[in-house]
Amino acid sequence: MIARRPVTIALAALLASASNRPVGRGRKPTGAPQNYYLLDSLDTALDGPPLADMNDDLSPVYQVTSVSGPDPAKPGSNGDPEQVEWMADKAREAFLSRDPGTGLWLHPLILPGVSVMSRTLETEPGGTNDPADGIISYVQRFRFDLTPA
Repeated sequence: MIARRPVTIALAALLASASNRPVGRGRKPTGAPQNYYLLDSLDTALDGPPLADMNDDLSPVYQVTSVSGPDPAKPGSNGDPEQVEWMADKAREAFLSRDPGTGLWLHPLILPGVSVMSRTLETEPGGTNDPADGIISYVQRFRFDLTPA
């Protein structure tokens, strides 16, 4: 069986490294600037193994919310819709981009004993706030199909 917690930790690390932005697991990262990601664990599907195999495949879905808030140094400032779209592009790139020469993921998901079979964009509701709001967000959901290595 593939444990979910190490997958969540590895995905948060991958997104932070690839985007150079802080990632909070379910809440704003401590000490984060006004631009950050929220990573939330959503649905999980298990695919039963053949009779001789004792290991289930795992297909977790994660929601990535790109957040742009007001600049604390500038009273009356708002989040930036352009910033959250750029961050959404970076999240897609981090999770889905491949090397055209090798076909391998540009940003490997390192999970000992686990192989990544696929990564897909499950749904992208997109921007969720009015540009006049103080905090602007952009939502995407990604599915990762994993199997024991």
